[in-house]
Order: sequence, then structure tokens, then C-alpha cells
Amino acid sequence: MESWKTFAASDLEVVDAYKLLTGLVVPRPIGWIGSQSADGNRNLAPFSFFNALGHNPPVVTFSVGVSPRVKDTAANVAETGAFTVNIVTMETVEAMNASAEEFPSEIDEFEAVGLTAVPGTVVDAPMVAEATATLECRLFESIDLAPDGGDASYRVFFGRVEAFNIDERVLDGTRVLAPELKAVGRLAGSGYATTTDGAFDLQRP
Repeated sequence: MESWKTFAASDLEVVDAYKLLTGLVVPRPIGWIGSQSADGNRNLAPFSFFNALGHNPPVVTFSVGVSPRVKDTAANVAETGAFTVNIVTMETVEAMNASAEEFPSEIDEFEAVGLTAVPGTVVDAPMVAEATATLECRLFESIDLAPDGGDASYRVFFGRVEAFNIDERVLDGTRVLAPELKAVGRLAGSGYATTTDGAFDLQRP
């Protein structure tokens, strides 16, 4: 503890708080979110502020910037109440990275990065056909978060998982085989890691 350096969050520039948070909370799973507007315009974008919150019911969350403009993903999910989470693996990581580009709203990211869009089985949102696994989600709730005294900077979405679609090659019953899945997580900056990097088991007491 004597060697710790303490940063008061209120004293930090926004970019420095971001760098510290994303450098420490690692690896972060990637929410590769598929959505579409009410008139059918598809969107696909990755978000590294994403995670699972609970299992009964199964709930996931991700956050989207809404300043200086509301991003297409946020607008679509708010409008339709549905989205998919496409699990990023080594097979799809390059396409995920390409889909992070800021495309105009009228551009279909699935087509732009060479992926196949398929409709959800139970929700009205597109999935990545090339993904090893996808989660189909209905919007449970959303919350706008803002700095003290400011306008909302990002919107947090909570989605109830209605269906799991998983390639059988990574399954043992309802157990996911991590070495076969090879999921990718986000580190700081341009760094990424897989769920098989230095993996080890530790039995709980």
C-alpha cells in the first residue's frame, strides 16, 4: 500500500479516467451488438463496456455514448426494444474491428465488413451468421448517466437474454468449452486477449 498512487476521480481529465479504467478492468468482454431501426436499417457495432449481470433471469448490459450525438445502436435499441450480442472469437475479430468504424446511418455494417446478417429467432434484431455464438435480447431497462451537473454522456442498456444460439462444436451439453470458443476480450488501447491466454483452473474453497 505504501507504493500506491491515488487519483481522485474528480481531479482527473476525462481521458485520463478512461485510460485508468480501461487499463485496470481487463480483459473486458466485447458486446458486438446487432440492432435495426423500426424501418429495417441494420447496424452492427462493438462495445467494450459490456458484461453479464445475472442468470435468473439472464441479463446482460452494455453502454453507448450519446454525446455529442446518439449513436445508431442506442437509437435502434430504444426504438425496437431488441438487440443481439454476437460473441467475438478469433474467427471474427478482424470483422469486429472493421465494424467499429463510424459508418453513416444508412450504411449496413454487416454488408460493409463482409458478414451475413440473419434474423433473430425470437427477437427482431439481426445476428452475425459467422459468429460462433449469439445472444438474443429484449430491452429490460435503460439509464442515462451524466457527469455532475452535465448532460448525459452515455446510456446503459440492460437486456434480458431470450435465446442462446451456440455452435455445437464448442458445447458439452450446456457447458461451453473455452479452448474451443476462443473468445476475445478487450485490453487497453489496441490490445486484445483470448480466453485461452494463460488460462488456469483454481478450485473455490
